[in-house]
Amino acid sequence: MRIFAVGDLHGDASLAKKLADQADKENADLVLLAGDITEEQNILSGVISPFLEKKKKVLFIPGNHESMATAEFIADFYGITNLHGYSVKYDDVGIFGCSAVNIGVNKISEDEIFSLLKKGFDKIKDTKKKIMITHIHPTRTKMEKFSNLVPGSEAVREAVKKLKPDILICGHVHEAAGIEEKLGKTKIFNVAARGKIIEI
Repeated sequence: MRIFAVGDLHGDASLAKKLADQADKENADLVLLAGDITEEQNILSGVISPFLEKKKKVLFIPGNHESMATAEFIADFYGITNLHGYSVKYDDVGIFGCSAVNIGVNKISEDEIFSLLKKGFDKIKDTKKKIMITHIHPTRTKMEKFSNLVPGSEAVREAVKKLKPDILICGHVHEAAGIEEKLGKTKIFNVAARGKIIEI
């Protein structure tokens, strides 16, 4: 499976088109959007549709720029899956997620973040490969050092340690786009708005 992961589009339709072209050129089987798809709740038609026009399957989580109501609207309007507290299986690959937003008006508690991740994980725990997607990064990682304004999530770190996903995809810290690191055996990719192909 070839996954194209990206986040932090912030309503930029021209960037979405460019990234959809990249996903198509790289023969991605699946597109994962790691939150902050919109800019302050403004839903632009050109942000999701370029990926769908390339016949790509799209999954997403909300970021700190999407309320839960906006995320549900996006899921319903485009017919795509919101992975916030949810999971999907593709053969032996399980994907689960949560926004993990710990700042701003759409903030949820660290306890809720862990609970939602565990809820999604429990439904795919028997798969051979497990992918976790959050908008916010774990605390005490390299990517956290790129900005003093955006602290990581203790709950995401705890989920990585206890649930042991093979891969964690996150965004949020734009300056950390492209950073890859490991926490235990979990590979962490900060995709931000850069986009990355991940082969499973």
